[in-house]
Amino acid sequence: MLYAMPRLPRLDIPDLVHHVIVRGIKRDKIFRDDDDRRNFTRRLHTLLKETDTICYAWALIPNHVHILLRPRRVPLSSFMRRLLTGYAVTHNKRHNRTGHLFQNRYKSIVCEEEIYLLELIRYIHLNPLRAHLVPDMEALDQYPWCGHAEIMAKQPVCGVDVEGVLSLFGQKASAARQEYRQFVADGMAMGKRPELVGGGLHRSQALSEEPEEINDFDDRILGSGEFVTALRNKGLLNEDPPLLISLNQLQQMVEKYYQLDKNAIMQRGRMNKVSEARCVFCFCATRQLHNPAAEIARYLGMGTPAVSRAIRKGEKIVSIDGQLKEWLIQSLKQ
Repeated sequence: MLYAMPRLPRLDIPDLVHHVIVRGIKRDKIFRDDDDRRNFTRRLHTLLKETDTICYAWALIPNHVHILLRPRRVPLSSFMRRLLTGYAVTHNKRHNRTGHLFQNRYKSIVCEEEIYLLELIRYIHLNPLRAHLVPDMEALDQYPWCGHAEIMAKQPVCGVDVEGVLSLFGQKASAARQEYRQFVADGMAMGKRPELVGGGLHRSQALSEEPEEINDFDDRILGSGEFVTALRNKGLLNEDPPLLISLNQLQQMVEKYYQLDKNAIMQRGRMNKVSEARCVFCFCATRQLHNPAAEIARYLGMGTPAVSRAIRKGEKIVSIDGQLKEWLIQSLKQ
């Protein structure tokens, strides 16, 4: 019996700031040369425009990436899936490699804007300097693989909301740019800043008058106790236990909904109802139950590329069929 991974779901909340961190598997390089970096930044720039997502900062390090985003129309999960899947496919083909490129899933941290937006912009843009990719601020100003050079107008725009960032430092662009640069330079002496990696729920409880309640650590959040409480009160902290539904159980549920014979979705064929049910099964098994696509491929006796196509089709089916979406929500809760 296959179960979902026992981990908290990401907090995919629109219109909040998310600090996204992507690492190479086994700390391997995900960028081997400038062609790789150009490939990634072109994809990032295109997706930011297509999805109306705001980017405040980004930095490419050989074995990891930092991006500071505010998703709006498109969920962060969809944005990152398109960005990372597309890049991984072309990277592997170019370097004649196979297997996973990224370590597990990306990490995203929901951030309290009023307290941490500026600190995170500075933290992310100083990454190339901390990683010794550049020797000093003058070199960082020109470094093409970091959003800092965009803001300093030293490199072509890749996607940073330059106007929005500079507005945080003043009304006139030239003066604001100098204020921004001094702010970044002041952060050089601050080191690695481990306090900027999340844990708002833990800190909020630590400030509680009832210390015995300190029994949790939520590294999905970077913010004050008030910020965490507000998220919880709005029902935005999905802290339900992981869904313990086997693939066989899910298969039976989907076949029953579509009024199909037992094991119908296991059979080859392109009948409309069977094909649609198979796509919905693949979508739910991966996106809701977090089973790897390769595991679904083995279960169904399909190729992994075919499962990936089915997942995308299933996502479209669920998104436009309100009755099906409601049924899934209720069924997966049980």
